[in-house]
Amino acid sequence: MPTEILMPALSPTMEEGTLAKWLVKEGDTVASGDLLAEIETDKATMEFEAVDEGVIGKILIPEGSEGVKVNSPIAVLLEDGESADDIGTTPAAPAAAANEAAPAASEEAAPAPAQAAAAATPAPAAPQSADGNRIFASPLARRIAADKGLDLAQLNGSGPRGRIVKADVENARPQAAAAPAAAAPATAAAPAAAATPTGPSADQVARMYEGRTYEEVKLDGMRKTIAARLTEAKQTVPHFYLRRDIQLDALLKFRGELNKQLEGRGVKLSVNDFIIKACALALQAVPDANAVWAGDRVLKMEASDVAVAVAIEGGLFTPVLQNSDTKSLSTLSTEMKDLAKRARDRKLAPHEYQGGSFAISNLGMFGIDNFDAIVNPPHAGILAVGAGVKKPVVGADGELAVATVMSVTMSVDHRVIDGALGAELLNAIKDNLENPMMMLA
Repeated sequence: MPTEILMPALSPTMEEGTLAKWLVKEGDTVASGDLLAEIETDKATMEFEAVDEGVIGKILIPEGSEGVKVNSPIAVLLEDGESADDIGTTPAAPAAAANEAAPAASEEAAPAPAQAAAAATPAPAAPQSADGNRIFASPLARRIAADKGLDLAQLNGSGPRGRIVKADVENARPQAAAAPAAAAPATAAAPAAAATPTGPSADQVARMYEGRTYEEVKLDGMRKTIAARLTEAKQTVPHFYLRRDIQLDALLKFRGELNKQLEGRGVKLSVNDFIIKACALALQAVPDANAVWAGDRVLKMEASDVAVAVAIEGGLFTPVLQNSDTKSLSTLSTEMKDLAKRARDRKLAPHEYQGGSFAISNLGMFGIDNFDAIVNPPHAGILAVGAGVKKPVVGADGELAVATVMSVTMSVDHRVIDGALGAELLNAIKDNLENPMMMLA
């Protein structure tokens, strides 16, 4: 039977992508691992490999197509003995067709004993999304989803061709459960509707500027994702903010001495390298703050994986420096330069910008004194770093002096870190930066 090749989910945040280029044509024979297409995700352009072997019978989505939904068919693969004539008669999944008319509420209303016996019953039929596309999921994944009341249409599959597998369902966050809400009365849905951001439509905004000259800039996948994720973060994450001034004179002197000694190795440490190390060690000193929000629980991390915001044309990446607490300053510097370069070229792999428990956003090089950053879930905090500037300070002996002072603001997710714990973490970061030799001990 002809097999549909589906639009893959190449990153956890990907909901749709652009089929930038086909690397095969109809009639080509492909084997597992062969490159099929180049796909632009919300973060990068990535190559898509074949999972099965066969012949490309029909290309359903032409190259250059934008907004192709994850798990929607993009081509058809034929097995030995099949021809293109078989494509139009490809049957839908029998289980899905047989159960299409069954009311969804019947499963949701099943009593607890029936749920307890679910393991002995056949798996629920392959579901469909709201737009009619079949959702590919393993029988076990469908059964677990039904038990947990999860809507498979809200999940991204990590299996072959975007197939939803057991791990995807078990790791799903509770807010993915949308199916039970469909059976609720219309009045119960009102609060959720009220939470949806409101504002003038695109046409209404355009009418406000009739007669004015402007250029309309189309949103690419990255810009759409940034807008959606950060809007969600600002609306759903209970932020609070902690601010400190940090004196940098000892660090700047120490950095200069180290860079002289490292000239022969071609290494030049930046202030940002010290900030990464200071945050990583502070997370080890305050382990309760080295955590992430996981929907219905908090995950306390062992290593310090620190993400650093990197500005690129049209958006930003947050590559993650894993195990930052155990790496030397020179190693962190080399890795950061490599990650930043590949981020600007959009060549980072998903595992290089996913994860981390804490982030750094440094705008000091642009002369910004201070600012408040938005927490990037599931991180528990982000440090906004301003410029180091000369300021008058009062010394411990009461004398007035001049020091290089850097203002920082730590944005914190109150679900994970309370005020006192956040203050302890920020104080540890400050101590590390004002006593840089401690970071080498």
